[in-house]
Amino acid sequence: MDKAIAKSQIEALRQELHRHNHNYYVLNSPEISDKEFDMMMKDLENLEKDFPEFSDPLSPTMRVGSDLTKGFEHVVHVRPMMSLSNSYSISEVDEWFERLRKSLRGEQFSIVGELKFDGTSISITYKNGMMVRAVTRGDGTQGDDVTANVKTIRSIPLRLQPGDWPDEFEIRGEILMPWDVFEKLNAERAYNEEPLFANPRNAASGTLKMQDSREVARRHLDARFYYLMSDNLPYDNHYENMEAARKWGFKVSRNVSLLHSLEEVNDFINYWDVHRNELPVATDGLVFKINSLRQQLNLGFTAKSPRWAVAYKFNPENACTPLRFVSFETGRMGIVTPVANLEPVLLSGTIVKRASLHNDDIIKELDIHEGDWVYVEKGGEIIPKITGVELSKRTAGSPSIQFVSNCPVCGTPLVRIYGDAAWCCPNHYGCRPQITGKIEHFCARRMMDIDGIGEETAELLFDCGLVATIADLYDLTQEKLETLERIGEKSAKRIIDGIEASKSVSFERVIYALSIPNVGETTAKRLARSVKSMDNLLSLTELELTEIQDVGPVIAKCIYDYFRDPVNVDNIKRLRAAGVQMQLSPEKMESAGNALEGKTIVISGTFSHHSRDEYKDIIEREGAKNSGSISKKTTFVLAGENMGPSKYEKCQKLGIPLVSEEEFLSMIGKD
Repeated sequence: MDKAIAKSQIEALRQELHRHNHNYYVLNSPEISDKEFDMMMKDLENLEKDFPEFSDPLSPTMRVGSDLTKGFEHVVHVRPMMSLSNSYSISEVDEWFERLRKSLRGEQFSIVGELKFDGTSISITYKNGMMVRAVTRGDGTQGDDVTANVKTIRSIPLRLQPGDWPDEFEIRGEILMPWDVFEKLNAERAYNEEPLFANPRNAASGTLKMQDSREVARRHLDARFYYLMSDNLPYDNHYENMEAARKWGFKVSRNVSLLHSLEEVNDFINYWDVHRNELPVATDGLVFKINSLRQQLNLGFTAKSPRWAVAYKFNPENACTPLRFVSFETGRMGIVTPVANLEPVLLSGTIVKRASLHNDDIIKELDIHEGDWVYVEKGGEIIPKITGVELSKRTAGSPSIQFVSNCPVCGTPLVRIYGDAAWCCPNHYGCRPQITGKIEHFCARRMMDIDGIGEETAELLFDCGLVATIADLYDLTQEKLETLERIGEKSAKRIIDGIEASKSVSFERVIYALSIPNVGETTAKRLARSVKSMDNLLSLTELELTEIQDVGPVIAKCIYDYFRDPVNVDNIKRLRAAGVQMQLSPEKMESAGNALEGKTIVISGTFSHHSRDEYKDIIEREGAKNSGSISKKTTFVLAGENMGPSKYEKCQKLGIPLVSEEEFLSMIGKD
């Protein structure tokens, strides 16, 4: 493959995967199935492997999606919480089994088969038989301390039953919301005209992150535990350790099986493919683990997952249901999305009424007509997707669905995006959903972090004539807000305090918050570090923009055009006057030196003096390049605690030096 084409594909995949990570972990609103996400990630991993010159420490392949939330203490995991590799067919599980057989060189082994519960991951530490801390998975390296909320879950022991438990251990599992509790909660929210939760996983995750532990207790969360970790475990195998944990008071699934052959593994899959819907809690697959802890240790880990375990994802359920009508909805960037509105149908325990048709090409490919019966499935048991049409039920002469030619909100004629399947409303500053969407985006946590302004409040502020552009937010006062419906004194004060605090948000996040087309979080950081200030960014030509890493001709044109629009120029001027950051902070602005000039450095593990992101900034300011993967071009690895075993092995194989945190700080003169 040509390098230019490869780079373009890598950039596109990274941007899309970052967006889906954000939707899944931050917004709890995924747009694609787990399988589609995994396939995209695999494509990116293969491209980055084939073209290491385009490596990027901020690539989605270098990270695990995060659920870190403001308001909770962040705690570093003593043992990183890695993800499992996924399989979607029995043949893939068979291949994993055969790899184990070869790796163990004829040594006998057994497999533990478990249900994969669809909740939110938790790691709980016990000392002397008492719970001391409960931490979410977070980004795998650190998570949120949610101990107060976990203590309200009655199925989780605060004190252990008498037994042979270690003085200190960590147990991992899933926090769940049972189906009956989920249905009652959504019925209550529907009665109060509140947004419904999409599924029990979202409900459990949202509940666990609530600031009011009393409300958490009221929602009756549950838990299932699946792994025990300690330096002094009672048994040398996983199965008996979990049976011991059950005796200590932990809720361990009764559906765990010890399997001794590939045939038994396949029988386990076939059984639960049929019987999973009989369970009181949501599941999205199965997990298979080597039973022997010694064999687990010998098999080790890849960069992201253990070799001794694999997840099997259930195939999505599907049903055939009548299409009522297709609606067309305009988003923040003007993209018009067709949505199939269906006769309600039960899939994977939830009622499906709507499914995205994505774009005009999908409608034509499916050849959907008015009144058709369509097949709908839930990808990953979460996202409804139209997969086909039942032609035998089509009414003769029924017209085909046609994509609209005008914006469904403002009536502006749509334009086709060059080289894309999407149609766009060009009325960017007069179309209500585009305006309110940009306001909501600007205020979101990873952008300006203005608490209290979500979708509904953004629409309210626009409809009342208070906010028509993002700069108008800085003209708001508590008095103005208190006059609005649904905004009381406390809410108004929270919003004003958030607006004031946003003035200290970093320049990188300001760029991301502006809703520049095709400029996501990673590109915004690249821009900020390259141009240093808004004035410099405004002065660059399209050609000069393309010289910035990860900025190709298409993105360069989007940036250039954005800053030539009078509305955007005026917004920047008013934001500057309000005190919003328009340049890098002094510590990021100045070059730290050239102690690492020309070096390529990989970071691995956890650190005590600085975060990984801070070390990445230091490395770049010292003239070196961050890399996410180890190769012959790597100068050294900055190695912290809990360095991944696969990276360690590769360093040994290639003779790459390991530099400790203290050695590194001494190297740059900061010991």
